Amino acid sequence: MSAIERCRTAALGGHVVRCQDCAHVQIAYNSCRNRHCPKCQATAAEDWLAARRAELLPVAYYHMVFTLPAPIADIAYQNKTEIYGILFKAAAETLITIAADPKHLGARIGLTAVLHTWGSALTHHPHVHCIVPGGGMSPDGQRWVSCRPGFFLPVRVLSRLFRRLVLEKLSTAHEAGRLRFFGDHRHLADAPAFARYLGPLRKLEWVVYAKRPFAGPGSVLAYLSRYTHRVAIANSRLIGLDDSGVTFTYKDSRAKGRERHKRMTVAPEEFIRRFLLHVLPAGFHRIRHYGLFANGGRADNLTRARALLAVPAPRDHGEPLAKAEPQPGFGHPCPCCGGPMIIIETFEPGHAPRAPPP
Repeated sequence: MSAIERCRTAALGGHVVRCQDCAHVQIAYNSCRNRHCPKCQATAAEDWLAARRAELLPVAYYHMVFTLPAPIADIAYQNKTEIYGILFKAAAETLITIAADPKHLGARIGLTAVLHTWGSALTHHPHVHCIVPGGGMSPDGQRWVSCRPGFFLPVRVLSRLFRRLVLEKLSTAHEAGRLRFFGDHRHLADAPAFARYLGPLRKLEWVVYAKRPFAGPGSVLAYLSRYTHRVAIANSRLIGLDDSGVTFTYKDSRAKGRERHKRMTVAPEEFIRRFLLHVLPAGFHRIRHYGLFANGGRADNLTRARALLAVPAPRDHGEPLAKAEPQPGFGHPCPCCGGPMIIIETFEPGHAPRAPPP
């Protein structure tokens, strides 16, 4: 929260820039570069998407969502690294295993998984979004196997395997002493108590949601640009701040039509508390690739997939998404005339420029 508060203020220093054409002068304060800061993620998202753009295949893409039930979400907040990791691994293993089954697809697939820990009202709601091409390579790597149009894999089969894998991995983690419990959950450190806690979850239907297939590679990028580097809430959902608290919009999934979009006002400290629920442990990767897209063999697998699909490789693997042409000296054009901006002064954190513009 300190990083977000100080972001793009004099507390982090900055520089003064001037337009070479119209002499417009402005101050540009430095960014905090914290990955949870909503102001610092736009550039990171563009760079990440530019790298992913060249990896898209000319096939239908499917969107699968794997959600942890509430009792596991409660202990996940106290064991973020371990349980979020289990969620990633179980979701990926579920998709790869069912897709490899000859009764379903009979192919080796690749997928990109993105972790979200929030619901629309900023509550703790851990789930993973998986973007999967509609097909994969045959086990011998000699042909591309496509899924049926509009249907990827059976949701009920995915749900039951996902449930079994998560519960097995949780039990293994508990036996190895990798889970810690506090407050009302302190008693779960006892193995029999933990087994009783998980018992009812073995009989529930876990939520695995298959959304409509994307309309094409362009819509995949549009989705990723909205979700990969966003944390908890977008600035566009913040409506106001006054003595009554922070007001923001949220979507009530139980309501219908226009009634789904509502407003909520919470005290500032409650808003901050909800935001902090979604801060990830240091070094934890919230975007991961599996199967054919795993980092070790991704380039070779994509080359092979394009050969099987008889499509040429993209011309420029690193071509960025459309954005303003960077100018010499400063990365943004003049807001008045569009001319090049140059840096004329740099000042240290906690200091002001010598001659701030009016």
